[in-house]
Amino acid sequence: MRDILFVAGEVSGDAHAAGVARELSARGAPFRLTGIGGDDMRAAGVELIEHVEQLAVMGFVEVLRHVPKHWALLHELKRRIRNGNVALVVLIDYPTFNMKVAEAATAAGVPVLYYITPQVWAWGSDRLARLARTITKAAVILPFEEELLRRHKIDATFVGHPLLDRVAELPERDAARATLGLSTNDRVLALFPGSREQEIDRHLDAFVGAARELQRRDPALKIVVSVAPHVSVSEARCPFPMVRSASFTIFRAADAALCKSGTTTLEAAVTGCPLAVAYRTSPITYAAAKWLVKIPNIGLVNVVAGYRLAPEFVQDALQPFAVADALSPLLDPTSEERRKMLAGLADVRRALGTPGAAARAAAMAIELAGPGGNGR
Repeated sequence: MRDILFVAGEVSGDAHAAGVARELSARGAPFRLTGIGGDDMRAAGVELIEHVEQLAVMGFVEVLRHVPKHWALLHELKRRIRNGNVALVVLIDYPTFNMKVAEAATAAGVPVLYYITPQVWAWGSDRLARLARTITKAAVILPFEEELLRRHKIDATFVGHPLLDRVAELPERDAARATLGLSTNDRVLALFPGSREQEIDRHLDAFVGAARELQRRDPALKIVVSVAPHVSVSEARCPFPMVRSASFTIFRAADAALCKSGTTTLEAAVTGCPLAVAYRTSPITYAAAKWLVKIPNIGLVNVVAGYRLAPEFVQDALQPFAVADALSPLLDPTSEERRKMLAGLADVRRALGTPGAAARAAAMAIELAGPGGNGR
């Protein structure tokens, strides 16, 4: 039995890859599933080569410290690809590493499906030519990506956003609150400071500061903090209740949220939770990003909306009082700001397509791998 090799270098990618793996198993695809990922992929039947927790880094400075680990792992993947037993490589985001994997697969004549492609619309447009040379097909999850990639001779198909597959699982507001021990009458703010240790380090104090200021204005306000399962957070730094692995439940329970920039902002859109977006990184990484990034907004919810739907607080602008001022009207059920944002979030949700992204990506994978394992 030949392999379908998945490479997901981050927690979010692990979840998306697991969805495709489950669909492949459900369809009886005659391949062994192997790869780099995390607990979700393992639970979906993927035999892990390396756990994602060993790889999840961010920023230019942070990546440098992990170069030896990445090169050793890349060497192992190249060996596996060259041995002739890999029918298909499925890449999920993680572009700096995965572009090298794509090149190795192409050199070995192995087809490549890139599911959740690099954000070339934001920065790294030079990667478009590399993608055109090295991937067989792209399954893209943002509505404007298909046209962009096709203009650069990349066979791309918009499959919808995988977050929409969670819509059927969403609890009602009262049920979500009951799960979290909250009253139906509580006013609730959710904090999403990030899923990596370095994100927590840079965001948590400002997030907690904003929440404290809002509680000063409204002492009855309840605060809930979403924490990734593998991240350790000191109670001395975070005095609020922390909940692990329940982001959708938290969003459904909350009246508003403060979110680290990224996919979390689209989770807010899917669940209909008004939000503010924040992001802080190392000074070196930020200086490089300012030079490289070509779009006016960093929050994915704003990128999909096409305008600044949710307020953004980046780097030095991430100040507790300013954030509290932006969130205060979003917590008010009668405010015009909240009404407008709810309407905008509904538009974003519609733009993300329809449920079934993982199923569509799995169908592409089966076609590319082929009965003999060579879809080229």
